Amino acid sequence: MVHMKKIVFILAAAFFFIPAFGQNISKITITGSGQVDVFAFGLDENVQVYVTRDGRISKWGFDRFIGFMENYNNELEPYVGRVEYYTQNDDEAIRGKVKYIGRTLLTYYASYENESLKGKLKAIGSIAFEYYLSFDDAAFSGNIKSLGRQAVTWYPSFENPDIRGKLQRVGPTVLTYYGSFEDKAFRGKIKSIDRFNITYYSSFEQFSGSMKTGLQIMNANGIKYYVRNF
Repeated sequence: MVHMKKIVFILAAAFFFIPAFGQNISKITITGSGQVDVFAFGLDENVQVYVTRDGRISKWGFDRFIGFMENYNNELEPYVGRVEYYTQNDDEAIRGKVKYIGRTLLTYYASYENESLKGKLKAIGSIAFEYYLSFDDAAFSGNIKSLGRQAVTWYPSFENPDIRGKLQRVGPTVLTYYGSFEDKAFRGKIKSIDRFNITYYSSFEQFSGSMKTGLQIMNANGIKYYVRNF
């Protein structure tokens, strides 16, 4: 009888904690110019939520490529499961925004909170969002500051012009870029992500500015980074 109670307790605990691990930072897409395009968050049922650097949802939906191939174009299809939205009875800053995708609750900063935050994502399930505020460095004011336990930093205003404002670190992962003193074909582009290095064809070579060595898809400290050529 005691043994059976232990089994029931373990199963109940597992069920309770499933939602806490149902969301993750699945991919960060970086453009050919070195700018963050989107932060992608994976939910249950192969659903992805794409979020901009300043905490706005750009799109969300079912990713049919998961488990088969890389979704290079960030294409998403309509999700046919449970979807709920905040109503006209909710705070004005969140009315009409998506509230539930499947069993994942999405919350937002309300109109009575900091002026620079209202309407931005506050959490996707267990992943809480924090942001740099208006009094922070102008190069990254308004950008994401943390995603759950992952701190996010950006290069400040005093950095090289082709680097300032770009993503510097996500948790322990450091990103570096080619500065304005480099060849014009690749200045400002990603130079390294964690231990992965990238080089590009120079302005004097064929395929000028395209990736020469390195990977477009890199996995660093549990997060996938996708560096586009455009």
